[in-house]
Amino acid sequence: MSWALGLWVILQGLSVIGVLNYWRHLPTDRQEEAPEGVAMLLSVRDDWDGSPGLIARLKAQTARFRLVVATSGACAAAEAMAAREGDWVQLVRAGVAGDEGQKVHKLRAALRSLREADRYLVFVDADIMPPPRLVGRLLFPLVRGKADIVTGYRLLLPEAGVAAALVGAVEMQLATLPRAASATMPWGGAMALTRETAERLELDAALAGRLSDDMAIGLAGWRAKLRLRPVRDLLVASPLARQGALAFAVRQYRHVLTNSPGMWRIACAVAGVQALGWVWAVGWGGWSAVAVGYAAALGRALARRRIVAGVLEPGEARTARRSLRWDVLAPFAVCWAHWGIQLAAACSNRIRWGGYDYWMRNGKVARMEKVG
Repeated sequence: MSWALGLWVILQGLSVIGVLNYWRHLPTDRQEEAPEGVAMLLSVRDDWDGSPGLIARLKAQTARFRLVVATSGACAAAEAMAAREGDWVQLVRAGVAGDEGQKVHKLRAALRSLREADRYLVFVDADIMPPPRLVGRLLFPLVRGKADIVTGYRLLLPEAGVAAALVGAVEMQLATLPRAASATMPWGGAMALTRETAERLELDAALAGRLSDDMAIGLAGWRAKLRLRPVRDLLVASPLARQGALAFAVRQYRHVLTNSPGMWRIACAVAGVQALGWVWAVGWGGWSAVAVGYAAALGRALARRRIVAGVLEPGEARTARRSLRWDVLAPFAVCWAHWGIQLAAACSNRIRWGGYDYWMRNGKVARMEKVG
C-alpha cells in the first residue's frame, strides 16, 4: 500500500506543479502590436442577434482591424450591421454547405473574399467576451516573427447549476494546463495567423470538407512544422449555459476524436489515470490517500483562482470561480466526469452543432442534415 500511496502523492504533486507552472508563466508586460492590414473573420448563424456586447468589445480593441462577417445568406442582424457600419464591416454570404461544416463553409468564403491589403488574419467566435487587448496580444508574436499561428483559449463562465459548473471545472483543467508550443492546438475562438501562413498552408483546401476549423488548421500547422504559440494571458471569457452543458463537452472531445484519434487516446489516458487514481483513493487508499487528493485539489484551486483573477475582469472572474468549487468540494467528481465525457465522445460519429447533424468519417463530413 505504501508504494501506491507514494505514486498517488507524485501524481497529485505533478498536477499542482502543472497549474503553478501556468500561473508562474503568466506574462506581466503583455505587449501588443497594432499593424495595418488586419482582417478579423467572424462566422455567425442566421439567427444571430447582432451581439451588441461583442461588437462593443470589438470596437474597444486597442488594435484596429476590418471585420469580415460570414453568414449563410439569411442573417438580418448581419445585413443591418453591414449597412450601418460602412467600410468597417464586410459581409460575406456563403450559402449552405453540402459536405462540410457550416462554420467552415462560411470561413472558406470569408478567406476567398480577402483583400490584397489584408496581411494578418484574426479568427474569433460570436460567443466570446474579448478583453480590449485580445487582437493586439494575438498579433504581437506574429509581427515580431516569434510564431506562425497564435492562439488564446476559452475560460468558461458557467451559469448557476450543477452540470454547467462541473463542465466548467473540467474545462478549467484544460485551460490551465502548461502550454508548450510543440503541443499546442489552436482554438478558433481567438486565433491569428499571417496571410503568408494561410497561403503556405493552402488554408482553403485544408479546411475543405472539415467540420472543426481550429482542429484542421492546427493539424495542418503541425504537419507543416509551423510555430504554434499560445498566449497564456488570453484565457477568454465564454459563457456556458446550463442547458446543453454536458452535450457541449462531449461534442468538443468528439471533434478531437474524429480529427485525431491519437490525440484523443493520449488525453483519455491522462484523464483516466487521474480518474482511476481517485477510485483507488476513495475505495482502498484510506484517509491518507483522500487527504492527499484534497490537499492537491485545494492547491490547484488556489492557483487557478489567481490565474482567473489575473486574466479576467472582476465580474467575469466571480462567475468563472463557480467551477473552482468542484475542485475543492469533490475533485474526484471532476476527474470522473472528465473521463466519462471523453469516453462518451467515442460512442458515436455524429456531431450536432449549429443547427445541423454531421456524420464524420476520417476527419471529414460524410453526411449532414439540418436539425428539425
